[in-house]
Amino acid sequence: MTKLRIVLAEDHKMIREALRMLVNAQADMEVIGEADDGLAAIALVETQQPDVVVMDVSMPQLNGLKATETLKQLHPDVKILVLTRHTDRGYVEQLLRSGAQGYVLKQSASEELVRAVRRVAAGQIYVDPGVTEQLVNSVVGSGRARDSHARRNLTKREEDVLRLVAWGLLTKEIAARLDISMKTVETHKANAMRKLGMSSRIDVVRYALFQGWLQES
Repeated sequence: MTKLRIVLAEDHKMIREALRMLVNAQADMEVIGEADDGLAAIALVETQQPDVVVMDVSMPQLNGLKATETLKQLHPDVKILVLTRHTDRGYVEQLLRSGAQGYVLKQSASEELVRAVRRVAAGQIYVDPGVTEQLVNSVVGSGRARDSHARRNLTKREEDVLRLVAWGLLTKEIAARLDISMKTVETHKANAMRKLGMSSRIDVVRYALFQGWLQES
């Protein structure tokens, strides 16, 4: 079995050790490097090329948000799973905008982190159930996600594309999965977002949470 290669970025040694034990206890994953600040995390990714980085937010020298933004610019394919105690909706959205594929709360059960690592490694977006309700409520408040008329106007292909965008797949990956051109993918994505009044990736994630798409495997 090829194991998922994991880098841990966490400045508290005891938490990092606990994370290492948890990850290494899984048959399908292993820790290949550890960092105690954002700059060290970036350096580790450069040399180790992991599948997933488990990234703490509050770290010295360079915090998790800035480290995530930098890594996604340097290594767009690396998957980043944010680990934090913050449940504020704005905080979650800021980190997802930075390019993180997942968001897990430190106060959640250890099984949540393991599940999130696997989902993120598979190319999906994962948001801890502890914060999904807030994100869903933000969509409900806007009325967009409950606009049944708008959803009825989506074609089957537009909905398929939007679902895969929410899961975190790249345009070329969506094109390959649906056996269509990348230009067609972009057209369907633009049409779906226009019909639903969306302007950003965060809007797509919110909508996907409301529809239950991110709970699908």
